[in-house]
Amino acid sequence: MNRAVSLYELAHARSGDKGNRLNIAVICREPRFFEPLRERLTEDFVARVFRERKPTAVRRYELPKLHAFNFVLDDVLDGGVNGSLGLDGHGKTLSFLLLAAEIEMPAALLAPAEEPSPELMSGGTR
Repeated sequence: MNRAVSLYELAHARSGDKGNRLNIAVICREPRFFEPLRERLTEDFVARVFRERKPTAVRRYELPKLHAFNFVLDDVLDGGVNGSLGLDGHGKTLSFLLLAAEIEMPAALLAPAEEPSPELMSGGTR
């Protein structure tokens, strides 16, 4: 059974810009979220989230050892900092647009991970 959750519950993000290109790094809050997000957080999904900004290309780069993804979106910044007439042509805040998107995830995966026992945390046994 799946449940819709905001991406914010599964990951955090950092974004930046270079010219008219937006870069968003999405980092899983827990390693167990990486594989399900690999299946669901696709280039098409991100393109749909940013459809109002009309990206001409969306590319995803996987960083499995960091449990992260890097997305590069072309032509979504109205020309970029120097070319836009908008009040803020930067891409710094656009990660929040992606983090607010809802994504379907297996309900069982969303249950809190078990906390390690006190014995394991102290390194000893009782």
